Amino acid sequence: MNSPIQQLADRLNDTLGTAHTQPWLWPSLLRLLAHGEPVTLDQLATATGRSAEEIRHALQAMPDTEYDEHGRIIGSGITLKPTPHRFETGGATLYTWCALDTLIFPAVLGRTAQVTSPCHTSGTPVRLTVEPDRVAHLDPATAVVSVVTPDAPDSIRTAFCNQVHFFASADAARGWLDTHPGATVLPVVDAYALGRPLTQQLLTGDTPPSCSC
Repeated sequence: MNSPIQQLADRLNDTLGTAHTQPWLWPSLLRLLAHGEPVTLDQLATATGRSAEEIRHALQAMPDTEYDEHGRIIGSGITLKPTPHRFETGGATLYTWCALDTLIFPAVLGRTAQVTSPCHTSGTPVRLTVEPDRVAHLDPATAVVSVVTPDAPDSIRTAFCNQVHFFASADAARGWLDTHPGATVLPVVDAYALGRPLTQQLLTGDTPPSCSC
């Protein structure tokens, strides 16, 4: 029988799916954004081997994408605009849309990241080092991540990302859980395990095999 984490990953795959990401585009976009500079359509065309028109069409299916005043991309999961989730990697100071992003993007980028994010209720800093294949350091060790399973959202960022926070402990999350029926919290290591099959599905469009999380 699938583990509870796998079952939760399956539910997220069912509701989020690839409707708001393009598996042939998104990994390249994330890697370009990780340099810490706005990304142009020409850069994406070069990185993916697609035409600028194909890039424009694909981006229309990614409505949460952030742009600067020149039409360059500055955010899509990884963002250059400050959020609570500070994500430092490869000498660049970046941010992510949610707590789960900080756990899954090191594997996509093939880089270790230093993450700092405040507890959503107390403001206590949660600090972690995330390597491509594990969480190498976590302080406080009791930290958890909130997870929701929205129904086919028009905006992943609004319905999912904006509800996925770090908390210093499960106790610190209790008040938030009381006001978010259906949400849950996971220890950071379990949230990392949740992200692995979810990331595979989002980036490749393939249904991941059952994990032994």
